[in-house]
Amino acid sequence: MTGRDMAGPDAVGLPFAFGREADVYALGDGRVLRRYRNGADAEPEAAVMAYAGNQGFPVPRVFAARGTDLVMERLDGPTLAQALMAGDVTLDRGATILADLLRRLHELPPMGDADTIVHLDLHPENVVLSQRGPVLIDWRNAGDGPADLDTALAALILAQVAVGSIDHELGGRAGELLDLFLARVPGDPVRLLPEAVEFRRGQPTMSPEEIEQLSVAAARVRGVK
Repeated sequence: MTGRDMAGPDAVGLPFAFGREADVYALGDGRVLRRYRNGADAEPEAAVMAYAGNQGFPVPRVFAARGTDLVMERLDGPTLAQALMAGDVTLDRGATILADLLRRLHELPPMGDADTIVHLDLHPENVVLSQRGPVLIDWRNAGDGPADLDTALAALILAQVAVGSIDHELGGRAGELLDLFLARVPGDPVRLLPEAVEFRRGQPTMSPEEIEQLSVAAARVRGVK
């Protein structure tokens, strides 16, 4: 790890992208710095990404991680959400991409004693359509776990957009995307749905209004429209 990999706050300038928990800065040479604002430790996330990448799963290449900072490959291309909204990718194709990423991820052996590797935040904003194909980003919640929990969470997040509890430009089209996703998804999206609801309820990035509508989103996953 070098000083070039890890830069202080004055050296990286202004972020070019923002998430609910982190800011992203361009470092040049095909690298970006993702820095958590809440003091979260990026090293466990980097370890899961490196493990999945070594197994052949499409993740950004990790160069360094220390404290709140994660230096990784810069990906060129739109997110799946952007491509869906632009009409460059159909909802049918988008659902297939999401389901295939989950399937491939759940085929990986776990790092420890569990079912598999889980991402726990798979949705169209976290998939970049790069030159090497769809790449899954934002591994903050990832680790070992039950595959059906991952499946339930992916469906629940789409349902939150579909019922309007999460404001997103996809809007009602997320409902169609959800239905297409559920028709293709590996595993059982309902078996661990209560655990998925509780997981989302405990996330600090969720607003009180979003938490209040989780039961409505869960009903949408179960097929109540």
